Amino acid sequence: MRDEFFVNQHDEEENRAIYYWWKSAAKFNECVKFKFEMPNLSKMTPTLKVLREMERLALMSSESLDELRQKLMSYRAGDFWVPIGGINKEDIDIPPMNTIVLVGFHNAGKSSLVNLMYSVLGRSGLIPFAQTSSGNASAYTTLIMEEHNVLRSTRNGFCIYDTRGFDYDKVDEGLQELKEWMADGVHNKKLCSRPGDILPKLDSKLEDASSMFVKRKVNCVMLVANASEIYKSLRVGDLKPLDALKQLFCSPALKKSNGNPILILTHGDKLSTEDRIDCRLKICKHLGASETTGTYDIVCVTEYGLLADEYDPITAYAVTEAVYRALLISDRAQLVKQTFLDWALFALSWLMCFLAGIFAFLAHVFNVLAQKHKGKLKW
Repeated sequence: MRDEFFVNQHDEEENRAIYYWWKSAAKFNECVKFKFEMPNLSKMTPTLKVLREMERLALMSSESLDELRQKLMSYRAGDFWVPIGGINKEDIDIPPMNTIVLVGFHNAGKSSLVNLMYSVLGRSGLIPFAQTSSGNASAYTTLIMEEHNVLRSTRNGFCIYDTRGFDYDKVDEGLQELKEWMADGVHNKKLCSRPGDILPKLDSKLEDASSMFVKRKVNCVMLVANASEIYKSLRVGDLKPLDALKQLFCSPALKKSNGNPILILTHGDKLSTEDRIDCRLKICKHLGASETTGTYDIVCVTEYGLLADEYDPITAYAVTEAVYRALLISDRAQLVKQTFLDWALFALSWLMCFLAGIFAFLAHVFNVLAQKHKGKLKW
């Protein structure tokens, strides 16, 4: 019995060392000092900010994970809306369900992140709801958009969309596709076909099936990036993945979702502690993003290809808070409903512009005719 106690204690300490990976950083002792002293922001280096952020997540994971998860379980679209400017909630155009879309390049870990959300929020254990490119399916890529009810609830107030990864060599093509999603919306089973694709013979059936699903407006975007892949490229002087990520992050189409997208860094567990922090800082600096607010380092799968379940409370809390933040952004960005008077003024403004265009054209025509006959006129 005593030996079993020590074995369990040893396993717990080993797991703690894995989950609290940042504690082995060279500057962690310096970070600890700020716990007992009044923090001087002028002395807070980016590295210390990241360490403090990880400490915050660790603290919150032990105290607020269940509470935050319960808020998401009972969430309905518009619950996080705050009255501003004297506008009533009844005047806001709140959708039946908020839509969070995951975007990123190939092998970023979007589908694995969806499975993690099911595991943490839907209490589904190790059931893979989204097929990933790990293991034997290395050639797999998401060809169709997939809507996921990660809460596994019939009354959920949000959904997650898994999309096809973009190509580093065809960033412009990806930006155009992203622009269409943001402008036209997304719907389940939509085929993401691109020039040069060799698609299955069921394309027509997929298109027919996709038309039956509801089209949803994109409310918030999570940009998923493979930190390990980007950092390895930086080591050999290849800036293409990082520059491509910046083009995606700074895309004007994403600004419609009320600010920068939420940045999710995956596969950081493949790096050493120092490299993992350095990678996060380099990516955030290049993107012009905060290294703490709106940025999350999330391990989607373990080294055995299994989902990181609730036994990793920090990962569980990080993904829960990321979804919570996305819903805050979504509700804050809701627009006011268009009334009949608004549509009438809109139509009138277009009519005035049309008439102004006609009069400008006529003025140009008469001016040209006047110039031609100017010398022929006799006074």
